[in-house]
Amino acid sequence: MPTHAVCPGSFDPITLGHVDVFNRASELFDKVTVLVTGNPDKPSGLFSVEERVDLIRRTVSPEIEVDWWGGLLVDYTSAHGIDTIVKGLRSSLDYEYELPMAQMNRRLSGIDTVFLLTDEKYGYISSSLCKQVAQYGGDVTGMFPDHVAAAVMERFRG
Repeated sequence: MPTHAVCPGSFDPITLGHVDVFNRASELFDKVTVLVTGNPDKPSGLFSVEERVDLIRRTVSPEIEVDWWGGLLVDYTSAHGIDTIVKGLRSSLDYEYELPMAQMNRRLSGIDTVFLLTDEKYGYISSSLCKQVAQYGGDVTGMFPDHVAAAVMERFRG
């Protein structure tokens, strides 16, 4: 039976750590969907939901699907035949944050969450921290895919 996993998150914007998790998930599952979560009618963050989807599509291989969703994750997984949620963990803080959500998702729909440990070279990278560095003119090379880094820097210049 084919397996289908979803990697949900705000991805505002996508980092190289995210890309690493997506690529590793695609080696474990038959199909992977990167799901940008958020309401496109209520813009918040550095990039709109549509911009995030575009940045991700320009980054990942064509075999990885990219979509967005503004509701409960378990509703999306049920509607799309997804049997696993994949989340990347950088540290025990991420685990403490993700565990209750994984348990709630299992309670609501029976879906399991798989945690992938972030490659150590990306363990310090978070979208929030990288945006803060970029906002003050710091070098974000090696934190985002090149086209994403350029978009972040342009956004702060504008």
